[in-house]
Amino acid sequence: MQLFTTSIGKKILMAITGLCLVLFAVIHLIGNTTIFGWIPGGVNAYAHHLHAFPPMVYAFRAVMLVIAAVHIYYGIQLTVENRDCRQQAYAVKATKKTTFASENMIWTGLILLIFIVFHLLHFTAKMVPGMELVMDPHGTVDVFAMIVSAFKNIIIAVVYVGAMATLFLHISHGIQSLFQTFGITSDKSMPTIVKAGTVVALVLFLGYVSVPLSIFLNILK
Repeated sequence: MQLFTTSIGKKILMAITGLCLVLFAVIHLIGNTTIFGWIPGGVNAYAHHLHAFPPMVYAFRAVMLVIAAVHIYYGIQLTVENRDCRQQAYAVKATKKTTFASENMIWTGLILLIFIVFHLLHFTAKMVPGMELVMDPHGTVDVFAMIVSAFKNIIIAVVYVGAMATLFLHISHGIQSLFQTFGITSDKSMPTIVKAGTVVALVLFLGYVSVPLSIFLNILK
């Protein structure tokens, strides 16, 4: 059970759950981009197939909730523990380069948590006002119309773009930390790992913001 009590064990859990969340972000982005019509039926067909088996959807959501909860819990715990060891932290800062992303992982993480709650209330629970809910004769929501109506609102569009900028910061350093946790970095490989993390984070950022920006700029309508 040392995995749950030691610092290195907690970091390993952070790395594993973080990797799962990054993979989810990639898969979710692929689904989001169906709004551009690269599959027959576009995002409406994607949403229909995704929710064709409700038990599987709820099971997947439950698993992701547990993964996110573990990541958040140990992220906060490690941050508190590091701040309690102030003298050691100062010594590290004196000899180790830091970045804005690395110094603010706890805050970018908490911002993303707030955004995820908002996102679920917005598109899953449909509790955010101002979104058009068009139904077909079978009572199925027109997902394309729903998304377009949501991102026509400049406040909503800005919130999503800002959240994706936060995601960029969090993932760009998170990927670097993942490699460091598993001890597969060196002075020679570190610059490449940093660049790779930045590229992955940038691709996710551009992919996610392409949807609200295309709608707000009337490219998608």
